[in-house]
Amino acid sequence: MPKLSVIVPFYNVRQYAPDTLRSLRLNARPDFEFVLVDDHSEDGTPAIVDRAAEELSGVAQVRTVRHDRNEGVATARNTGLDAARGEYLAFLDGGDWLAPGYLSGLVAAAEELGCDFVRTDHVQVTGRARSVRRVQVGLRDEVLNPRDAILPADRTTSVDYVSVWAGAYHRRLLERGLLHFTEGLHTAEDRPWTWRLHREAESFAVISLLGVFYRRGVASSLTRIGDARQLDFIRAFDQIVEETSADRDADRLLPKAVRTYCAIIAHHLAEEDKFEPAVARQLRTMSAAALRRMPQDVLDEVLETMDLHRSTVLRRLRRRTGAAKGAA
Repeated sequence: MPKLSVIVPFYNVRQYAPDTLRSLRLNARPDFEFVLVDDHSEDGTPAIVDRAAEELSGVAQVRTVRHDRNEGVATARNTGLDAARGEYLAFLDGGDWLAPGYLSGLVAAAEELGCDFVRTDHVQVTGRARSVRRVQVGLRDEVLNPRDAILPADRTTSVDYVSVWAGAYHRRLLERGLLHFTEGLHTAEDRPWTWRLHREAESFAVISLLGVFYRRGVASSLTRIGDARQLDFIRAFDQIVEETSADRDADRLLPKAVRTYCAIIAHHLAEEDKFEPAVARQLRTMSAAALRRMPQDVLDEVLETMDLHRSTVLRRLRRRTGAAKGAA
């Protein structure tokens, strides 16, 4: 069994894939496995991946998988999980890269701490600018209960740090069904995944290791595309609210889930000009319906504590939906 499997989905990242693959080579070990999943790229990425896989096979274990149609990053990661054999599992996106030796440090820390998963900070790269993005946990290199890191509801917490590629996860989480992503989500796939991990895993730690470089603004990223796939965030957060409602600590955790859902809706409404007109209308219609589906007592509480601008926007949308229902 490999010590670590790194799952790397690629989709139309010909410009960036060489950096990603070069960084894997600088992290390679004979007991590491790289699972390279091409999600039906159409820009020459597969040829780059194939050449690199041949080179990498001399210094690490390599598996390549190719989709016969574009499925999205959630499904591509699931394909990689199904193929991976490692004791530990990690992710890297096809446009990002790792510092030399990062993976060895990641595994060493995970083994020393012995917890279900570890998270790290990361470097966000926007053009030539770089900035460190930190996990919202103060204690470092100490085993903690991930459930405790979900709250408080009115602050940014570990459950909001949805960079799944900044960390490593023990195989026992895969065997418990906690590492697969919701099939078909084209965006926000990391949200229900992170919530489930924090609710159901038993232990985690944030380690003092910096070495993941996240390239913001990749052209093929859905955060750059204003089509209907962006609206998958609604399906993702519906899943979070539904699963959290069934949790033993639902009374404590639901305000956080609903508050985050509302904040994301307000964020998208504030940037609706980036959407095609038909999609912008769909955004408002689906967001209004989402507000109606939320636990109304929890929603009332959340709107009372949000800032005035966002709460006003959401209340107006909620009232309009109620009036339309009454007229019907």
